Amino acid sequence: MPLSLNEIKDRALAFSREWEGARAERAEAQTFWNDFFNVFGVSRRRLASFEEPVRRARTHFEQSGGRGGFIDLFWRGTLIAEHKSLGCDLDSAYRQALDYFDGLAERDLPRYVIVSDFARIRLYDLDSNTQNEFPLKDLYKHIKLFGFIAGYATQQIAAQDPVNIKAAERMGKLHDRLRASGYSGHDLEVMLVRMLFCLFAEDTTLFEPRGSFRDFLENCTREDGSDLGPQLSLLFQVLNTPEDRRQRNLDERFAAFPYVNGRLFEETLPIPTCDRTMRELLLDCCALDWGRISPAIFGALFQCVMDEEGSERRRNLGAHYTSEENILKLIKPLFLDDLWAEFHAAKLNPKKLFELHKKIARIKFLDPACGCGNFLVIAYRELRLLEFEILRAVLKSGQMHLDIFRLVQVNVDQFYGIEIEEFPAQIAQVALWLTDHQMNMKVSEEFGQYFRRLPLIHAPSIVCGNALRLDWNKVISAEHVDYILGNPPFVGKKEQRSEQKADMDMVFGKVKGAGVLDYVTAWYLKAVHYVKGDDRIEGLLGKLPDMPKPPCERVKIAFVSTNSITQGEQVGVLWNELLRLGVKIHFAHRTFRWSNEARGMAAVHCVIIGFALHDVSRKTIYDYPDVNGAPHELIVGNINPYLV
Repeated sequence: MPLSLNEIKDRALAFSREWEGARAERAEAQTFWNDFFNVFGVSRRRLASFEEPVRRARTHFEQSGGRGGFIDLFWRGTLIAEHKSLGCDLDSAYRQALDYFDGLAERDLPRYVIVSDFARIRLYDLDSNTQNEFPLKDLYKHIKLFGFIAGYATQQIAAQDPVNIKAAERMGKLHDRLRASGYSGHDLEVMLVRMLFCLFAEDTTLFEPRGSFRDFLENCTREDGSDLGPQLSLLFQVLNTPEDRRQRNLDERFAAFPYVNGRLFEETLPIPTCDRTMRELLLDCCALDWGRISPAIFGALFQCVMDEEGSERRRNLGAHYTSEENILKLIKPLFLDDLWAEFHAAKLNPKKLFELHKKIARIKFLDPACGCGNFLVIAYRELRLLEFEILRAVLKSGQMHLDIFRLVQVNVDQFYGIEIEEFPAQIAQVALWLTDHQMNMKVSEEFGQYFRRLPLIHAPSIVCGNALRLDWNKVISAEHVDYILGNPPFVGKKEQRSEQKADMDMVFGKVKGAGVLDYVTAWYLKAVHYVKGDDRIEGLLGKLPDMPKPPCERVKIAFVSTNSITQGEQVGVLWNELLRLGVKIHFAHRTFRWSNEARGMAAVHCVIIGFALHDVSRKTIYDYPDVNGAPHELIVGNINPYLV
C-alpha cells in the first residue's frame, strides 16, 4: 500500500539532507535514484533499469561512431531520467533524454523526463507540456508532482481525450483477432472485460506498482504468444484467490497481484490459444494511459466491438452512446442541482452537512436500459464529487477526525441497472468499479491517505434481461429506489422487430392506438406502473407515522427520448394514458441534437423529459433556439406533453 503523503514528506526531507553536497555523477547517480524511489516507498528495481542501451537519433548516432547510447534510468512507458554532475547544464541533459526517443518502440515512450545534477531536480510532463524545477532541499514541497511514482496521481479525465478512441479501437482489434481464432461469444466477452479491468488497474495503482500488468506480459509470457492464454488464466485465478490461500511457492510476479473479488475473476474460462500478434496487440493496449480514460469510453468500446455486426443490428438495439455533456443535461435537473443547492445552504453548518452526507449515501438509482452504464457511471461520479466537497467542508470546520476509510460512504451498491445484452451489462458493472477507484484516487491525493477499495466487497446490481418483461421490483423494490433515469432504445414503429412489438403489446395491453408509438415509450409506462404499484404496504396496513414516503410521492424519473413522442399522433396515445395515471412533468429539454462518443454514430434529435407521480411548483423548460447550441432556461408553472 502506498505511503501517506506525510510519510513521503518526512522521507523527502531525510533524502535531501542525505544528498546535500553530492557532486559526482558516475560515482553516486545510481544510489541517488535508488534512494529517490525509496522516498515514495517504491523499489526502483521493480520499475526501472539503469544504463538501458538504445539507438540514438541519427545525428548523434553518427557522431558517436554508430555506438548508440545508454539511458541513465528507464521506466518503460513512463519515465526517463538523465543525471549529470553538480553544476552541469540541465537543458543539455533534457536534449540528451529526448535524443533517445527515436530508438524506443512507440509503446515504450515515456510521459515524464527528469533531469538532475544532485542540487536541482527538473521534471517534464510531456503530455501536459509543463516543467517544474526546484532545489533538492525543496523536494518535500513538490512530492505531489511525483504522484505517478507514489500511487497518488490523479488524471485529468476528458471525454474528448484522443486516448478514449485509441483505447476503444485497440481493444476492438484484440477482440477481432481473438474472435477470428474461434474464441467467441460469452467467453470472449468475459475475457475482454477482465483485460479491461487489468489495463485500468495497472495505471491507477489498483495493481502495485504501476505497470505490473505490462511487466507480467513482458516477463512472464513468450514473445511468440504461445503461452499467453495459460498465463492469463493463471493470473485470473490468482486475482480470484485471497492472499492467505495462495500457494506459498507462487512466482513473486504473480504473488504481487492483489485479491480482487467482486466475482469478476470467479468464472473459469476456456484457455485461449494466442499468437504473437495477440500478445503485441495487448501490449499496445498497455502503452495507453488507462488512468486518463473517461467513463464514456465504455460505450465507445462496446460500439467499436459491435461494429462487425453491422449497422442494422445497432439500429435495432437502439445503441446510442452519449457524451457526458448530454448525460449531465438529464442528471442535473433530475437530482444533482438540488443536492448542490442543499450543500451550499449547509456549507457553514456541520450538522446539516452530516445530514446531507447521510442522505446522499442512501440514495438509490435505477437505469432500466443501462447499456454500458454511462448514465450510472456519471451519476456516481457526480455524487462522489459532491461527497468530496462535503468532506472538505466538514474537515475544514474541525468537526471531524480524518479517517478516510470511515468517512467515504457513497458506494457503487447504490446503483442498479437492467441491460438486455450480457457484454454491456458486464462493462457497466466494471465501469462503476473503475470510476469508484478514480474517485478514491482523488480523495487520496486531497487528504493524504491512500484509499483503495480492494477486495471488491460492494458491487452494483446490473441485471441482464429484457427490461420490458422483467419485474423491476426483483432488481430493486420501488420502495427503495429514488431516481429512475436513462436512455432507452430509439426504435420507431416502422423499425421494430416482432419481439419488440410483442414487448410493446405486453406493456401497453389494451391502450388504444399503441401501435403508433416508438419503442422508448414502453419505458415511460413501465416506470409509472412500477412506481405506482398496487398501493403496496400502505394499502394493506394504512399509513404508519414513521413510514417513508411511498414511491409515488418520492421517486423521480427522467428519460432521453426521440422528439417524436412529443409530436403528432403519439402525444394523444402516450400522454393521455400517462396523465390518466397521474404523471406530472417536472422539467424538459426541448428538441436538441443528441451526439455520442463513438465514431460513425449519427446524431439524432431528442428531448429529455423529467416526470413523477407527484407535483412540484417550480418547473423548468430548456429551450434550444439552435438545436446544436446551448439552451435557454425557462421557469414555468406547467409543462404539457408538447413541452410548452
